[in-house]
Amino acid sequence: MTRSTVIADLENDLIQVDCLEILATPEAQERFSRDSYDYSPVLRQQLEGCQSELVVRPFTVEAVVAVAASCSRYGVPLTLRGSGTGNYGQCVPLRGGVVMLMGALRKIRHLDPATGVVTVETGCLLRDLDQHLSSHGRQLRLLPSTWRSASVGGFLAGGSGGIGSVRWGFLRDPGHLQALEVITLQDPPQQLQLNAVESEALNHAYGTNGIITALSLATAPAVAWQEVSIDCRDWSQAVDLALRCVRAAIDLNLCSVLEQPIVDLLPHWCGSPSGQHRLLLLVSPDGVGTLERLAIETGARIVFVGAEADRGGTGLRELTWNHTTMHMRAVDPDWTYLQMLLPQPELPALATLKQYWGEDLLWHLEAVNQQGVQRLAALPIVRWRGKQSLEQLISHCRELGAVVFNPHVITVEDGGLGVIDGDQVAAKQRFDPHGLLNPGKLRGWSSRPAND
Repeated sequence: MTRSTVIADLENDLIQVDCLEILATPEAQERFSRDSYDYSPVLRQQLEGCQSELVVRPFTVEAVVAVAASCSRYGVPLTLRGSGTGNYGQCVPLRGGVVMLMGALRKIRHLDPATGVVTVETGCLLRDLDQHLSSHGRQLRLLPSTWRSASVGGFLAGGSGGIGSVRWGFLRDPGHLQALEVITLQDPPQQLQLNAVESEALNHAYGTNGIITALSLATAPAVAWQEVSIDCRDWSQAVDLALRCVRAAIDLNLCSVLEQPIVDLLPHWCGSPSGQHRLLLLVSPDGVGTLERLAIETGARIVFVGAEADRGGTGLRELTWNHTTMHMRAVDPDWTYLQMLLPQPELPALATLKQYWGEDLLWHLEAVNQQGVQRLAALPIVRWRGKQSLEQLISHCRELGAVVFNPHVITVEDGGLGVIDGDQVAAKQRFDPHGLLNPGKLRGWSSRPAND
């Protein structure tokens, strides 16, 4: 039986499924086979031509089960897609097959008034979820800079941290993910309820080892975050001040440090260009005075922007994390980026890399809580000079003690710590025994012994 015949038979089966939309046009197949992987010139070349053979959109969990059963029965790859806001090729179907759009599953099922744990379907937008929580005096702990358009399931499956990481660390830290509802890719599929421990193997796994239909997340009491901007003449002064701010006895939800050339190219709501390096901070109302004191002691210039809630669509969070890269690429698409956790102390490595790479490397730092310790992560803006130059830069960063999270690769492991997570592979064996979910993205599965 030819591949086209298999896909045709699969489509004929799925036509009979209630609450399932089928998008079989070439336009849909192309559109929903892409994310923002063009941030990486490496992935742009590598993923060109990867395309689904069928796109489906379920409106109920029962429809998800039906799609899983059909793909398993016919042996057709299935790739899950949230809002497609990621930029690592996470939802690009490397081997064709079916792309399943999860965005119609967006119910907020329950908010526990005692614990603040919220249970929500995977396609719910983070913006909508945070608005719902706000009406109950709660807010999400962690948000990507794409929070307006990203789905909660996509963030869990492909994200790691972002706004809030200075307080709460990363999504894979124990305490954030409380439970998962998962559909297995078997015939017949199983619908499972996983507790916090069982769920960890599906956290940041690119949808390779289970179909997440709902999840339970811990939330935080709502804080009326205030926006503060601080300009520093000297780069080392800016880095030192950022560390002093995150170690002070105040609540921060964001602390970004931008080198002066980046500041000058950001949208107008970043504030007027000052020819200086800039800190962007979200702080609780009672912490504004402390930031003012620290800035004055350092000789820096502080600007109290105002309440974040009053800023509409032009808040400081829109200038941080990967949105910084987005804005820079809008000015010049030859910019790309890296991600890393800097060694401590940070300044020697920053200075060495800057001295060697010059204006091909612009520093963008984000304060994070890493296993209880305040650290600085870096998402530097990098001038594309070819793959060899990029690999040399990555090697240079690692030689200086940085932990690099490479956004120019397609597998879960190589974009993370570089080691195979046995629990992720074991979960795939359990929930996707034929390896049909988003194939090619979990290196531990592809490289396992043949008799496994």
